[in-house]
Amino acid sequence: MALDALRSHKLRSYLTLLGIVLAVATLVAVMSVVNGLNLYVADRIANLGANAFVVDRMGIITNLRAFAAAQRRPALTAEDYRALANGQLELSGNVGAVENSVADVRAGDVLSQDVNLMGATPNYGEIRKLDVAVGRFVTEADELHRQSVCFLGAQLADRLFPNVDAVGKSVRAGNQTYTVVGVAVAVGAVLGVSQDNFLLIPFSTYQAGWHAPNHTITIFVQARSPELMESAQDEVRVVLRTRHHLAYNAPDDFGILGSASILALWERITSQVFALAVSLTSVFLVVGGIVIMNIMLASVTERTHEIGIRKAVGARRGHILVQFLAESAALSATGGVIGVALAMAVAAVVRATTSMPVVTSATSVIISLFISTCVGLFFGIYPAWRAARLAPIDALRAEA
Repeated sequence: MALDALRSHKLRSYLTLLGIVLAVATLVAVMSVVNGLNLYVADRIANLGANAFVVDRMGIITNLRAFAAAQRRPALTAEDYRALANGQLELSGNVGAVENSVADVRAGDVLSQDVNLMGATPNYGEIRKLDVAVGRFVTEADELHRQSVCFLGAQLADRLFPNVDAVGKSVRAGNQTYTVVGVAVAVGAVLGVSQDNFLLIPFSTYQAGWHAPNHTITIFVQARSPELMESAQDEVRVVLRTRHHLAYNAPDDFGILGSASILALWERITSQVFALAVSLTSVFLVVGGIVIMNIMLASVTERTHEIGIRKAVGARRGHILVQFLAESAALSATGGVIGVALAMAVAAVVRATTSMPVVTSATSVIISLFISTCVGLFFGIYPAWRAARLAPIDALRAEA
């Protein structure tokens, strides 16, 4: 009967559903984008490696004052790396270092500009899980003897040596020449920035040919187990504070960055976006709920005679109440279903036409349908209560 009542006034029902449809579509779309971005950040940005964390000069900067203070910090040096890598750390296994700059790289007549030039220790590939497609990564022997060898990203290798095996070929960066010993497996882009446009040389080779006095290095530390991450970070902090001669009450002059801290910062950002979306959704829901209540009140007025007949043949207040609540809930639930379908269609179009990660979870769909149904029940209570309280004689007389 509830569905028949909705079908008998199609245009009115569709207009009534508009607010609920917009609210549910907005909620599901935002939850899909946030969920997709959360998975993307966890997999592509916050994934520093198994049990790994980063020590660098800046750390996480969230305001201009913190950025200005971090700019005055001393640079992390190769000596800092060696102090951590010489066996003092009991809770950490691998300790690696990397230093970056930008250079133009040439192979024959082919030039690739703005390449990420990296000097890294041999265990950097193990810590960051860099997979080798062809050849090998830099080795301890390369590091020890400052060999002029390099490991290329997939994009750079394809650009410099199209359709040719790059291993054994020579490339030139700046005024230095390097022999290619390996090519990495393609990783793709992160937030539109390619992760395959790099040239990696041994850390000692980089220090000899590219290091400048004001340059800082980045140190990667791998804890022995996930449970030891916090303790391993504290251990690194003690070693570096001692080396830098910091007073007990002085702040760190370096930053420690782990996957958890990156995700925590990202969650703070997305929580604000989600709160804004919830506020907008709440407005749509209230507007849609008020429209449902008004439409249901009009429906009660139109069907006063029907209510009188039902009561005259034995229907109780509870029966009338349930009937109109069912209509209100069916109306809002239908709006919820249409909103979910609209949001999923938009998500499919976004996935097909852009690189934005959008993941619609079953949880977001269930929550949205539950909320839309509850809105219908809440705003349908007064019209249903009013219909249930009609006296049979007055209801029958109203249309006579």
